[in-house]
Amino acid sequence: MATVWTRARLAEQLRTLGLEPGDAVLTHAGLRSVGRIVGGPDALIAAIGDVLGPEGTLLGYCDWQLEDEVRDDPSLRDQIPPFDPLRSRSVRDNGAFPELLRTTPGAERSGNPGASCAALGGRAEWFTDDHALDYGYGPQSPFGKLVAAGGKSLMLGAPLDTMTLLHHAEHLADLPHKRILRYEAPLLIEGRTVWRAFEEFDTSEPVVEGLAEDFFAEVVEAFLATGQGRRGVIGDAPSVLVEARPMVAFAVGWLESRFRS
Repeated sequence: MATVWTRARLAEQLRTLGLEPGDAVLTHAGLRSVGRIVGGPDALIAAIGDVLGPEGTLLGYCDWQLEDEVRDDPSLRDQIPPFDPLRSRSVRDNGAFPELLRTTPGAERSGNPGASCAALGGRAEWFTDDHALDYGYGPQSPFGKLVAAGGKSLMLGAPLDTMTLLHHAEHLADLPHKRILRYEAPLLIEGRTVWRAFEEFDTSEPVVEGLAEDFFAEVVEAFLATGQGRRGVIGDAPSVLVEARPMVAFAVGWLESRFRS
């Protein structure tokens, strides 16, 4: 018979993996891989909070559920609801966890539509405040702040090639011919819909040509092979925990070593 996981048991596993009181942790979670949880996924969020304590912060990558083909159709422009951090849904491609976190009482959400993150806990407001609208994976973002704060990234049953933190490494890396994405999207500003032009490095595919679509996984595996980071199991889910600053520094070096002469 399959194990049914409790909040207390999940918290114990998280501590064993290396999560500590006061940590800030950007989490990607494959909820199905965790298995059955008493209280459902809310109990997983609560278990992470139990480990982090009141000073810690749990973050999730939301993005925004607005399909490109809809946004780019002029005939639909006036029908598209604007991005509202309080109400706009997280992108479905990221699974259920970010939206569950976003809608947890007390959670904050940053203001860059495509790069938006939810945060819950002691420094949630700081992490989500003043998120740059252009180049939203750079230093003025929850990802840049996670590195500055000495935070961590937790892949809880999630594929390693979905580690969003590495988009920050793509932003920082000194590489030739980075792909740049320019588009328009509607924002809710003082109760009005305002269309704004955005510019950022393209995160829909590798930032430069010549990289595999899933190269993030290769980078993370290479980082783990150096003895940094930790592997473990949360519920039934194979999981990885890394420190954000050395992970990003390693990824920047990995990228630059391949594309700079």
